[in-house]
Amino acid sequence: MRDLRSPAPAPARRPTLTYRKPQLGRDYWVADGILPNADTVSQRCFGKQEWELGAPHRPEPWPGMRSAGALLPDELAQVEAWVKKVTGARRLWQEATPQGSTLNHNYVQLVGGIESGARPHTDSTKLCRYAAVIYLSPDPLPAAGTSFYRLRYPDGTLGGNVCSPPHANLREALGVTSLPPQAWHEELRVDNVYNRILLYKANLVHSASGYFGCDHADKRMTAVFFWMA
Repeated sequence: MRDLRSPAPAPARRPTLTYRKPQLGRDYWVADGILPNADTVSQRCFGKQEWELGAPHRPEPWPGMRSAGALLPDELAQVEAWVKKVTGARRLWQEATPQGSTLNHNYVQLVGGIESGARPHTDSTKLCRYAAVIYLSPDPLPAAGTSFYRLRYPDGTLGGNVCSPPHANLREALGVTSLPPQAWHEELRVDNVYNRILLYKANLVHSASGYFGCDHADKRMTAVFFWMA
């Protein structure tokens, strides 16, 4: 029995996520045909020999496999010129923690249909302001693009979708490392289209909508980027 002289336990604090309806041209940007040599880039990335393994092959927070150097310097410069144009950023760079940790910028990621599912998250605002993905599978599953999510409470009401200061990432805002899939409501999905780039503000809750493919050559392949601006 609880001691009646002690105060009643405080109600659980709701996660500190704010809500902002994702708006094209303000919170995210889309361009088709971003790479003039997409076939060359796709074939080169599929043909890479050195890969790092993620989940479920190793206990990593990211799925499938990845490899550095998705785009060559001149290719990356073209992409960054577009990012600056649409966002108005004068300079883009990669940030590092005091310990030297960085995000895996300009990596190619290859993930099959049974290797993972949607994992709503935000990217650390200490390390990037914008994130982007270029879809590089020539024959993709359109529904396996990228989705933006809102928090869904147990009573069905919807919460926020933006990780605001002082929290740098979703884990800090929620106070837990993860939530079950039913805790999220998909609000917006951008389809997976070959040679399409999706750029978005990194503090929006987002995830790959899904994955596809079983063999190396038909899995969902993307190039991923993280910029401070």
